[in-house]
Amino acid sequence: MSVIETMIDIPAEHERNVCGQFDAYLKKIERTLHVTMIARDGEIKIIGPEKTIGQAKSVFSNLIELSKRGNAITEQNVDYALSLSFTENDGQILEIDKDIICRTVTGKPVKPKTLGQKQYVDSIRKKMIVFGIGPAGTGKTYLAMAMAIQAFKNGEVGRIILTRPAIEAGEKLGFLPGDLQSKIDPYLRPLYDALYQIMGAESYLHNSEKGLIEVAPLAYMRGRTLDNAYIILDEAQNTTPAQMKMFLTRIGFGSKVIITGDQTQKDLPSGAVSGLDTALKVLKKIDDIGFCYLTSSDVVRHPLVQKIVQAYDDYEKKAGPKKGGAPREKEFKGAGKAPKLRRAKVRF
Repeated sequence: MSVIETMIDIPAEHERNVCGQFDAYLKKIERTLHVTMIARDGEIKIIGPEKTIGQAKSVFSNLIELSKRGNAITEQNVDYALSLSFTENDGQILEIDKDIICRTVTGKPVKPKTLGQKQYVDSIRKKMIVFGIGPAGTGKTYLAMAMAIQAFKNGEVGRIILTRPAIEAGEKLGFLPGDLQSKIDPYLRPLYDALYQIMGAESYLHNSEKGLIEVAPLAYMRGRTLDNAYIILDEAQNTTPAQMKMFLTRIGFGSKVIITGDQTQKDLPSGAVSGLDTALKVLKKIDDIGFCYLTSSDVVRHPLVQKIVQAYDDYEKKAGPKKGGAPREKEFKGAGKAPKLRRAKVRF
């Protein structure tokens, strides 16, 4: 395979953003594509096989364009641009970047960062009910919140209702102090965090006092009819089938519903069936309901989170399904059983 070289012009004002601190992004691209890159005087020389040089040029062209649009290039941008360079969707990263949902209180744009997230957002725009299924860090809740707040600001809905089941994540918290609101707030904190970041604390409190934004446990939804509202059910994997059915039958006219969940992180009692799993089977043939499955490649948190999610996926595939929550490993077999006592023989 012949080795060739080529040059790429890079504007001086974007060089540090695209190459990273101490050329960290440059080195990552070199390791991934097995090319040699030399940055000097506003140009980057790429040396390597013709195919990988084409990939490297494409990655850099995308990163430079993202930088020109005002984006601070992160390791996640570099990783995703590299992963797309091995597919036919190479130029899609620039199309994704154009889709700005809204801006935070600090002016930072909220937008999808991967193809999976773009499909998720598009599905929310088209469908009345959308299930967003995926591992931690894929932006399921955050993007849903952004879409809800933007619809509320545009007058498309009259109120926002956010709910999630109040279940401890594997810990017994005991009796929490304070009034009812103080007791349920810890379970709903992730929703508050997203609200404050996108809408601002003052705006949230103002609309909350008017009853236009409501954050409540799932149990409070029974008996209600939710018209002209944007409704988000978070952590849906922790619902029971009865709770999920109750929630889905609350929907009224002019409402939009987003249900998010991670099937790999259930906090239900051992052997209990998840309402999310049941709903995905029961509702899969209904055309007006969208199902978006995000994967580890859609994780937009720290790159290490993506590796952790992928490692757990690989481990669970090798381990196989568990029955009734019982441990599979042989070393746990018989654990907890009382030892058998032998009667001593005594001679007189």
